[in-house]
Amino acid sequence: MSVLNTEDRLAARLAELRVQRGWSLDELAMATGISRASLSRIERAETSPTAALLNRLCVAYGLTMSRLLSEVEDETALLLTPDQQPVWQDALSGFRRRTVSPPASHFKAELIEGELRPGARIDYDAPPVQGLEQHIWLQSGALTVTMDAQRWTLQAGDCLRFHLTGRSAFAADAEAGARYMLVVCKP
Repeated sequence: MSVLNTEDRLAARLAELRVQRGWSLDELAMATGISRASLSRIERAETSPTAALLNRLCVAYGLTMSRLLSEVEDETALLLTPDQQPVWQDALSGFRRRTVSPPASHFKAELIEGELRPGARIDYDAPPVQGLEQHIWLQSGALTVTMDAQRWTLQAGDCLRFHLTGRSAFAADAEAGARYMLVVCKP
């Protein structure tokens, strides 16, 4: 599946979600803090949203990023080979996300492989779903996770589990970056 194809479907799904709720671009801009012009370009697939902007949209729509991305992918089988695992990239933040086991209606958990290039950082204003259970298992590099006033620095082999609340940030080691597995459990 090509990245462009996925991005076109993502743009169409974001426009569809806004229309389903009866929101204008101005109303969505007010709810997310994303400019009307940027929202328009995202919905027309003229630009791809960064991870932080996509998270703001997910918060507004009450969806996890994985759930939103799964809605633009084809129906998944029980066995997913690497070429069937969708990859999404945010070139601006240096974040690459492979949906190893995408969300599905009859499963509560999903498995994601995340990579942050050296020195990359992603800041999220709010969780898409309050209290979302997550488990991060760091495969290589180092990763600092901040959630509200709490802060953890993970080394290869460490596993951090938490319920996502408030603002959060993920920062990769300046030299080694970070590669990790993330389990997300829907409530």
